[in-house]
Amino acid sequence: MTGWSDAMPLAGFAGGLMIGLAAAIMLLGAGRIAGVSGLAARTVGLGSGAPWAVAAAFILGLPLGAAIVSWFAGGVVVRFPISLLALILGGLLVGFGTRLGSGCTSGHGVCGLSRLSPRSIIATTGFMAAGFATVAALRIVGVGL
Repeated sequence: MTGWSDAMPLAGFAGGLMIGLAAAIMLLGAGRIAGVSGLAARTVGLGSGAPWAVAAAFILGLPLGAAIVSWFAGGVVVRFPISLLALILGGLLVGFGTRLGSGCTSGHGVCGLSRLSPRSIIATTGFMAAGFATVAALRIVGVGL
């Protein structure tokens, strides 16, 4: 399997636990869903929901947490195999999709599935199917992932 030798199951497990813990704290402590797209929209004034300060702290904590981990780990190598234009276009398409789907993978996939939300089950199934289809299509045309 391509990339399997680079897998880090314990780090992935620890990351998953931290994501779940953050989502649980947000839901139980603030009564809000830890959906990143909704919190990002709230931070820039496009949405409602969590108080602005809570949304901003959550959104700022994402890169800040990554920077802290990178510092403790002695640096993290970041590689973007696709052009900057493709990254920007992909980001815009993801943003459009999150508005269209009333949430992102974190909101639906982590928080919605844990609450057995029918809308989130359908949305997450769609996210996963689209991801599988995209990888298959890119492999067919010769783009390695």
